Amino acid sequence: MPSTRRRFLSATATGAAAALAAPALAAPAVARARRTWRMATSWPKNAPGPGTTAARLAQRLTALSDGRLAVELHAAGELVPALEVFDAVAAGTVEMGHSAALFWAGKMPSAPYFTAVPFGLLPEGHDAWLTAGGGQALWDELYGAFGVKPFAAGNSGIQMGGWYKRPIAGLDDLAGLRVRMPGLGGEVLRRLGAAPVTLPPGEIFAALSGGAIDGAEFLGPWQDLALGLHKAAGHYLWPGWHEPNGSAEALVNAEAYAALPADLQELVAACCEAENRHGPAEAEWRNAQALAKLQEMPEVELRAWPAAVLAAARRESEGVLSDLAQTSGLDRRIRESYAAAKDTLLPWARVGRHALLGAQIGA
Repeated sequence: MPSTRRRFLSATATGAAAALAAPALAAPAVARARRTWRMATSWPKNAPGPGTTAARLAQRLTALSDGRLAVELHAAGELVPALEVFDAVAAGTVEMGHSAALFWAGKMPSAPYFTAVPFGLLPEGHDAWLTAGGGQALWDELYGAFGVKPFAAGNSGIQMGGWYKRPIAGLDDLAGLRVRMPGLGGEVLRRLGAAPVTLPPGEIFAALSGGAIDGAEFLGPWQDLALGLHKAAGHYLWPGWHEPNGSAEALVNAEAYAALPADLQELVAACCEAENRHGPAEAEWRNAQALAKLQEMPEVELRAWPAAVLAAARRESEGVLSDLAQTSGLDRRIRESYAAAKDTLLPWARVGRHALLGAQIGA
């Protein structure tokens, strides 16, 4: 074969190989494009529970995406105030947030359903409603109107009833009482004569110790101990009837989420779900340890809510939820879906979990 022909064939083969290889090289280059998201949170820096949950979520996403989706964590106030996280995500000021749905009741009256409902579902039941009972679709619809995609992403578990400067012996003691209690539980307290206040977590201790409020609830013993609430008020009540569940949420700007390749969308969902499993297990363990420490402190009096207060709160809760369902068609559908989930789950819980717990303690 003449040398010129050999050179031509060689060049042609090389060119063809390069042409065939080009698309294969281009696809990974697009797929591996790197993005940086900012996550604003409603929690003080390194706050036990929701703060550490948010930090782990940011770390998981960054590590498991091999840096293709780097998430920068910002505590409350660093980029936006604690109670403006939802608005920041909706506006695209940040791509992601970590907070709790109960803070958005002024914007969406039924939003607190996706954190907790007074005398409502416990963490396992709440997750069952979201994943199997239609709750997630309603949550997507509620937030979707603002361009936000919500994910359950952590749970602080069953709450305590809060810290009070003086004993609560009956309904009369609630009259005019200024209590930090956001969400639907706060509205129940208002109907019982108290004056509920919504404060971001980072402001609770100063308000309680300084006398701006007479009582405050936050989460469970682990987080309450870390905030030092026992140093500001000594009467610690149980149970947390106002928040039997403590679901945290990851908020993602819908346009930013849609712009992700499919594998990173799946990663965001998977990392949120992983933290939704990790968070309550951690809270269960840490709450038990913290409660033991608090019980050893002579200045702390652990006591149950009076039966009369619980009974009245249960009655008023029904009124609050009924009134809320009249706000809009979507609010009514959320109420009906949640009530149906509770009706489905409670009979099983009664003969399962509740019966076993009673048998454990000999009740």
